[in-house]
This record gives sequence, structure tokens and C-alpha cells, in this order.
Amino acid sequence: MAAIDKVKILVLGDSGVGKTSLTHLICHQQPMNNPSWTIGCSVEVKLHEYKEGTANQRRYFIELWDIGGSQSHQNTRSVFYNNTNGIILVHDMSNRKSQQNLRKWLQEVLNRDGNSLKSKSFDDFDPEQFVGSTQIPILVVGTKSDLMAQVRSTVYRRSSTIAEECGADEIYLDCLQIRSLAAGSGSSVKLSRFFDKVIERRYYSVREGISPDKRRINAFTSSYNPKMYHDD
Repeated sequence: MAAIDKVKILVLGDSGVGKTSLTHLICHQQPMNNPSWTIGCSVEVKLHEYKEGTANQRRYFIELWDIGGSQSHQNTRSVFYNNTNGIILVHDMSNRKSQQNLRKWLQEVLNRDGNSLKSKSFDDFDPEQFVGSTQIPILVVGTKSDLMAQVRSTVYRRSSTIAEECGADEIYLDCLQIRSLAAGSGSSVKLSRFFDKVIERRYYSVREGISPDKRRINAFTSSYNPKMYHDD
């Protein structure tokens, strides 16, 4: 049977920002009814056409690792950060604190070797570690865009800063609306471009020291089923 290569993308952000609803919308093209809190990690899988419409088009699996955002699990969730190919940072557009915490999430990934985050300050965060095509690709997603009119524009400038510092695209979504990621929409195009960038870095980089991961999952497997943890 033919096999398809895969990439692993972390979906990070505070509890309640809509990470689970976002991954469900991306993978199933429909809103999620009554999402539950994620404890540990939940994984959704999407088939993506790399460079669709070109002579180089090829199919890949996109694994979206929805990481539980509870602070009580901060010291144990680093186990999910290994072999990461891309990062989606998620914030709630009506929650300013969740935007400010995006730096904390990136810093946590950088310190996944177990160093105590308490010994670090946000000022120690170096966005240069994420800038450029040779570094890990990042996408910033603002959820609950239906509440945009209720939030001051200064909040968006603050969230744009982290995206600009990391050389990342940024999109705003209402995860309860299918049209948020409708084919051909600006958000859909940016998301597809981000997936292409992750695949490009993972399998097509010619930098010294990069060796493509040959792990595969069967092309005809409808879903990938790691152990999932949910809490109502």
C-alpha cells in the first residue's frame, strides 16, 4: 500500500481560547458542538495537498496536537513537544491576557528540556529563534472574531507584535462558522501556506544536519489514534 509522510504541529494557547474547536474546524470543515476541556493532548489529523495545483503537488498528513492549556499540567506536557515541525499559537480575541501569554507558550517549547520556567522571564524570550525559513514555522490564530467589535484595536496590535517578531502570518476566526475557513478565503490561503511551509522545512530543507523523518502512516488510514484525554 502507498504511504504518506506526516508532519507534527503543536496547537498551543491558554485554556478556553478555542484550540479544540479550531482543530476540529480545520480537520472536519464543520463547527464542533459542545467542545470539552483537553487534559494532556488530543490529536486530529488532516490530509493536505502540498503545493496544490502545481507539478510538485503531493499529499501529506498534518497532525494537529491540541495541547491542554491548564497551568497545573505545565511541568508534564513537555513530553508532547518532541519532534515538532510547526506551531499554531491560539488566543481569544476577547481575552487580552491570552494574547500576552503567547510569549510564555513559545518560551515553554524552547525550555522543553525540563528547565524551570520560573527561572526565566518573558524578557529572556528570543524571537530570533523562530524567524526565517530555516526555523520552525509559526502561525498565530485569533479566535472568537465575532467579538472583535467589542475589543479595542490596541489588543490586536499587541498580538500582531508576536507574529511579526517571529515572522509569522496571523489570521482571525470564528470557529463556530464554517465560512471562517471557506476555500479561497484569506484565512484558508494563509493556513494552507503555513502547512506548505511546515512540510517544506521538514522534507525539503537542504540544510546540513537535516535528515527527513521516514516515519509514515498508511495512506488509507482514516484517522490517527494516540491516547486522548478529555474532561467535561
